[in-house]
Amino acid sequence: MKSFLKLTLILAFLCVSCTKTTKSTKDTVKVEDTYVQDHYDKKEVTIEMRDGIKLHTTIYSPKDKSQTYPILMMRTPYSCKPYGEDKFRKKIGPNVHLMKEGNIIVYQDVRGRWMSEGVYDNMRAYIPNKTDNTQVDESSDTYDTIEWLVNNVENNNGNVGTWGISYPGFYATYSTIDAHPALKAASPQACIGDFFFDDFHHNGAFLLSYFRAVSLFGTMKNVPKDSAWYKLPDLGTKDQYQFFLDAGPLSNLNSYFEYEKLDNVITSQSDQVDDVFWKEIIDHPNYDSVWKPKGLIQNLKDIKPSVATMIVGGFFDAEDLYGPFETYKTIEKHNPENYNTMVFGPWDHGRWARTDVKNFVGNYYFGDSISLNFQRDVETKFFNHFLKGKGDKNTGLPEAYVFDSGKKEWNSFESWPPANTTKQAMYLNANQELSTTKNGTTKEVFVSDLKRPVPYSEDIKTVFTPRKYMTDDQRFAARRPDVLIFETDVLEEDFTLAGDIMAKLQVATTGTDADWIVKIVDVHPADAEEQEEGMQDHLAMSNYHLMVRSEVMRGRFRNSFENPEPFVPNQKTAVNIKLQDVMHTFKKGHKLQIQIQSTWFPLIDLNPQTFVPNIYKAKEEDFQNQTHTVFNDSKIEFTVLK
Repeated sequence: MKSFLKLTLILAFLCVSCTKTTKSTKDTVKVEDTYVQDHYDKKEVTIEMRDGIKLHTTIYSPKDKSQTYPILMMRTPYSCKPYGEDKFRKKIGPNVHLMKEGNIIVYQDVRGRWMSEGVYDNMRAYIPNKTDNTQVDESSDTYDTIEWLVNNVENNNGNVGTWGISYPGFYATYSTIDAHPALKAASPQACIGDFFFDDFHHNGAFLLSYFRAVSLFGTMKNVPKDSAWYKLPDLGTKDQYQFFLDAGPLSNLNSYFEYEKLDNVITSQSDQVDDVFWKEIIDHPNYDSVWKPKGLIQNLKDIKPSVATMIVGGFFDAEDLYGPFETYKTIEKHNPENYNTMVFGPWDHGRWARTDVKNFVGNYYFGDSISLNFQRDVETKFFNHFLKGKGDKNTGLPEAYVFDSGKKEWNSFESWPPANTTKQAMYLNANQELSTTKNGTTKEVFVSDLKRPVPYSEDIKTVFTPRKYMTDDQRFAARRPDVLIFETDVLEEDFTLAGDIMAKLQVATTGTDADWIVKIVDVHPADAEEQEEGMQDHLAMSNYHLMVRSEVMRGRFRNSFENPEPFVPNQKTAVNIKLQDVMHTFKKGHKLQIQIQSTWFPLIDLNPQTFVPNIYKAKEEDFQNQTHTVFNDSKIEFTVLK
């Protein structure tokens, strides 16, 4: 989709969304706790799917019946709570503007979750070319739900939009496949694209820090429930680092899920199986026939009928970066006639939906009213245009609306990556030098000690999912002997990255397996301007080492995620690591730094550094310290804005 931008709209939007936004009455929309109850009627229904399974659905309809309204729907595995037609949410819909303008807001418990019938399938695979009513997936469930809604909900105008953040974002993406004709717009936000690359895995490495969340998606139930039937494991400590270090191999964690008893089958109405997702993870360490069909990206190559899409993500989203970028790029590449736009801001997971005036991630402050302005000036306009307005491509919104996390300002582009970008390589030279020219062939060596793995943050405590580390000061890691550092001279002019990053490493190890972690760091000058008072707990910006992007590659998967292979000890080997897109200006006076390490604990599990068929079943004796080498003809390829 190529949109012709309306300059006045763009300039106006930029003015209200810049870093120094002055707080005004426009910045916030005050909503009384009883607003929804005062202005909406609530109805709970069960909608029958084509195979006879009934899904619990909550419908909030405006009390004002003098006009018709579009339907905005979110399908979720996280519950339509509160249950009961006399119990109301305090806020409904994607944002308060859409709520106050009047829309029919619908929430649905997906198949097998909470008050809905059926068996839950985590990341249910899409079934193309269905031949009978027993073949169901999230696409067919969405279609059947929309069909019922447009024919049974009073005062609807026949237009439907879907939205959702994280897992509900996955369902919003799913709604565009074999879509119902009434579906006019979808906004997948922080949408999961593939569980082998999002959330629980990154390039084959297991995100150990998400361990407690496994039961949320894997504990099965076979009768409707209005309260939680799963239980998060109690680690018995707030020290996540020490807990997992003491626990040892992943197989020692099986007791938390009664692994030996799992059979992936619910045999009666009363059975509650805990935890089939853990069994799935352990029994399928490679990208095989279990994981591949669950990936949704591959099914976005022919979206018909056309559905307008707005993909939203955060540059500092620890859970879902792969999904939003790959969803946007795949739709854009294979559906050029469809309206498809993307918004990426300085947010962690879902923060654009919050109402904080001060916008920051962890210790790092990005500006005022960024989320609030997005809700009012982008999200609301998108849905209103396609559900209440003309519904053509002239929305007044840019193709790509992207926040520069270095300059702390928005940018509008007619494509992503922008047309005026070029690839530029920087080499990991001797003496910790990072330069655009290769300076000889030397090497850097470090020992990876599995009893002292590199922590992912200085502030490691037991949390549901870690998020703040995405902007952490990386000086704590730079001071370790098992973290290699390569750094530019002080920049004499701004240097802006706008697109993906590819690390092309030349490495060797004394072992037969290893993880390789690459971090892109913005080193602030000693005289860096301090942030506003109250925006940080204890960290000053002087010499702050801001992590801009990071990624891991489990070495065994360097050539294939389907067929892992060992390293030949001490043999020079190529390892390529794709880092997700960024929009970041390294400002004049700053330095660009690369950090390379082989542990990142307990964000990811420990690689035993000895090749075994299945790391989830590795034994204590498989875990061995090894010496790793990074050769100085390694390079990082950046997408640079000219």
